[in-house]
Amino acid sequence: MSRRVVVTGIGVVSPNGVGVPAFLNAIQNGISGVKFVPLYQELNFSCQVAGVPDFEWDSLKKYISEVTFHGLKGTNIGYGITAALDAWADAGLPYDTDEPRWDTGCIFGNSVADTEAMKNVIIRVDNREARKLGSRVVEQAMNSGVTSYIAGRLGLGNMITTNSVACATGTQAILMGYQYIKQGQANRMLVGSSEYVDPYVYGAFDSMRVLSRKFNDAPEKASRPMSATAGGFVPGSGSGALILEDLDMALERGATIYAEVLGGSSNSGGQRGGGSMTAPNPAGVIKCIDDAVISSGIHRDDIDLVSGHLTATMADKQEVQNWATALGRNGKDFPLINSLKSMIGHCLSAAGSIESVAAILQIKHNFAHPNINLEDPNPGITQLIAEDCIPLTTIKKDINILAKANFGFGDVNSCLIFSKYK
Repeated sequence: MSRRVVVTGIGVVSPNGVGVPAFLNAIQNGISGVKFVPLYQELNFSCQVAGVPDFEWDSLKKYISEVTFHGLKGTNIGYGITAALDAWADAGLPYDTDEPRWDTGCIFGNSVADTEAMKNVIIRVDNREARKLGSRVVEQAMNSGVTSYIAGRLGLGNMITTNSVACATGTQAILMGYQYIKQGQANRMLVGSSEYVDPYVYGAFDSMRVLSRKFNDAPEKASRPMSATAGGFVPGSGSGALILEDLDMALERGATIYAEVLGGSSNSGGQRGGGSMTAPNPAGVIKCIDDAVISSGIHRDDIDLVSGHLTATMADKQEVQNWATALGRNGKDFPLINSLKSMIGHCLSAAGSIESVAAILQIKHNFAHPNINLEDPNPGITQLIAEDCIPLTTIKKDINILAKANFGFGDVNSCLIFSKYK
């Protein structure tokens, strides 16, 4: 085996497109998936908009049995199954197998278990009605539920695990799958993450006053990364999935190759040096990016596009500064940089996986998607990098090497380096 790792399948459930064709069209044309949510107004939340996928729950029945379908509605498990099984089919692989697929594993992350299911547990238990909960509630409540459903449907027999590191979850899951293949412990890994932001998760963030509050009447303008008028992030839901495969196996079966994973890194700033539970230590971010570049065997000048974390908070300026320091590039020498969150909001644990699908599509189709809602770039950012590096419209350009990073609560960082397959 070559131990080069390539992407042979992708799947996505995004606020601005369910399925790769719809998603590709949306990111090429700057289409927002952020919507006003009447329930959040009824609950008196300050922020009343969210990135909500137009998801048909009955569509799950084409992937799973009627029995399995029961009870999944409204959970990240439904999003995850859809993205994962779409990616599997996109890779040209059959769903059914009589024996475990010993050479294939799954790493699929999320943040919290289904809190609506847990609410039901609490109410039933407090009312002395625990016996009425049913036999499926544990499957919905456990964090590893999404991975277990995916692995069971496909008969995956290698390592099966669920990671959870807040907003860095998706990129870390991809990195872990890449490393597992690179080390020779698997030939194929299904990787990704999912998120379902219900009112309980949403309300917790709303109470922190970190969400966008000034655009409830204009939801598509609410998510404003790198903007001078950015006023907080917009929560989103969805899922992204990738099939990672050893290159020799992919070539042997004639698979379509979307991109290659050259390397990556995941670390923590240790909540030191300005890092905290909610803010990254800049030294940790810089080291993560630097280590990802080194592990990939590239030069930092080779990077054509940075797919940033860039959440539309005060952290955006510091993030761009960290990228400039890590890459040793600023002004007009800085690569193009964009944030998918301008179109879909911040999908939390699913952010890295959905954004990685977007990264791969930009490599495959030779474009950089726009940063929408950026009529007023933050002057603190444009003092660091040229405005020409921040596309406001889609730019047609060969994207040979792309850096994708996410930074999560707990001061956890993950960075991947994707490239065209050559």
